Order: sequence, then C-alpha cells, then structure tokens
Amino acid sequence: MIESATGLVFRTRLLTETSLIVQWLTPQLGRVATVAKGARRVKSPFHGKLDLFYLADFSFSRSVRSELHTLREVSLRETHSRLRQDLHLLQQASYCATLVERATETETPLPHVFDLMLGLLRHLLAEPAQPQTVFAFELKLLADLGLEPDLSQSRLSPGTRQLVKALTAGDWPVVARLKPSPVQVTELRQFLHGYLEYHVGRVLKGRAGALGLAASANSAEPASSL
Repeated sequence: MIESATGLVFRTRLLTETSLIVQWLTPQLGRVATVAKGARRVKSPFHGKLDLFYLADFSFSRSVRSELHTLREVSLRETHSRLRQDLHLLQQASYCATLVERATETETPLPHVFDLMLGLLRHLLAEPAQPQTVFAFELKLLADLGLEPDLSQSRLSPGTRQLVKALTAGDWPVVARLKPSPVQVTELRQFLHGYLEYHVGRVLKGRAGALGLAASANSAEPASSL
C-alpha cells in the first residue's frame, strides 16, 4: 500500500553503499522509517533531497512485515540551510529532535509535536542561538505530552516561575524577546535537567552543547529538587 505524507528528515544512516535509512517526523503518521534505495547514487531521484531537517512531501510503500518502509518519491519544500552554517543552531535543532525521539513512540500521530518542531526550525533560521530556545522547546514538548511541571511543587524562585510560564505559553517571537538573567538560566537548566531525567530518562548528552556549555557540564550538574 502506497501512502503519502509531509515530514521532516529527522535522521539518516547508511544501509548499504548506495542506500539510506531515512527517519521522518510527520504530523499524522508520527515518526516513520523508510529505506531510500540507491539514494547515494548521483543520478538517483532522491539525490540532494534527503538531508537533516529538510521538509518534504514524500510517498512510501508500507511494509507488512516491519516498521521499515520503502521510500518512493520525495518533493522538497524547505531545506533550513542556515542550520548547516551555524554549529550552535544545528546542535540545538539536533538535541530537540533527539528529545522528541526519546519521548515519543514510532508511528503514533504527533500533529502538535510536528508543528512544534517545524516552528523551532523556523525560529532558528531567524534568531541567534539562545538558551531560552532550548528551555522553551523542552517545556512546550512536556506540555504537549501532558507532562507540564507543577510549579507549585518546585523550588524555583518567583521570577523563574514566571519565566517558565512565559516560555511554555509564548510563541517563538515572545521567546526570542525574553531576557533571562544568568541566575535564572542556571536555575532553569538544573530544574529541567532533573525533571527530564525523571520523566524521560537519562538526559541526553547533546543538551550541554545545545545550551552552549562545556561537554561535561550537563552530566555533572546537580538535579534540582522537583
């Protein structure tokens, strides 16, 4: 059976010398894995259409035996090319994508998560990398998954609680205008580190890079009491 979808390329990896496994995030089908046969050949119809965070319309033949389907056609819509020109922006996008993978199941509809991820990518094209971008994505994703923190049970300062509310409810232009203090950044970084570790599992190593920290900083920081 042939199906069609619009999706973001979330991850690619080699299957053979000429073929790729391409993982997509789509609104209606959720996370879907496809095989792009011959994609690495110069004359392949997939050539130049399957890079990280590309947005495309695609069709695939659904496998009846596994969750790895056969990619048939790809029509490219957006490349988000600026992400490949700024390492910190790419780190933020990659961390957020990996967090989505960790927090969701495959082939489950994720319309709000898809919109959140697409909104993040478009935000990153327009703004410099900022720690509040990562915090906002984490908080919005938790809210979409029904895991929004109960701030009344936290030890966050009143100012940081207000910041959390603004990051959770505000659209991306609002997030860009917020100016958290260094103390608030540290407080929220530690709080969300502990919260994510409790609800999602081990906090991803990529979080440190996404926040602009030394690689070892995130693993060493203490988790704030929830």
